[in-house]
Amino acid sequence: MNQLLILGAGGHGKVMAETAEAKGVWNKIGLLDDRHAVLDGSLRWPVLEKIEKAARFVSEYSHATVAVGDFRKRLEWLDMLASLGFSIPTLIHPKAWVSPSASLAEGCVVMANATVQADATLGRGCIVNTGASVDHDCSIGDGVHICPGVSLGGDVIVGYGSWLGIGSSVIQGIHIGGHATVGAGAAVISDVSDCLTVVGVPARGISGGME
Repeated sequence: MNQLLILGAGGHGKVMAETAEAKGVWNKIGLLDDRHAVLDGSLRWPVLEKIEKAARFVSEYSHATVAVGDFRKRLEWLDMLASLGFSIPTLIHPKAWVSPSASLAEGCVVMANATVQADATLGRGCIVNTGASVDHDCSIGDGVHICPGVSLGGDVIVGYGSWLGIGSSVIQGIHIGGHATVGAGAAVISDVSDCLTVVGVPARGISGGME
């Protein structure tokens, strides 16, 4: 059995904690959050300290990961945890399907009813949220957030730090650049350049993305 420390005790932190709990491999789960004085005792797991105090828990927790929406913080804090000596797990809900030929880097999380198909590749700190689908041979960059209900066709490429909104769809073979934003419910049928926000059906660019 192992011990898991999660940085972030907001909504995403709660879902990650329950995802880890459902797997049944952790005998202890604790959270760090800068609001620990307010949050401790309000959740089913202890909120132990501020995030900057993570080093205090290396001897108590074998593994640690990050549950924040900001991809920059997520990747920065994953680096910090690794430098402190924590092992960084990939969390996969038991009701998710991840192909044995898929490759998921450390710090990824795949939520309930999500699917990652054959030979898909996910970079560090990716989120494949509830009910999302990543089809065969997709290549997903570090820090990408694939929101609930997103559907990616085969051979889709998504660049570093991009965000795909709830219920959006991307047809096969599309290349979405880095720091891009795909709006909720959008249907992406052509390539999306770096730092672009696209919305609508079919999706069209409107402004800068997640710069």
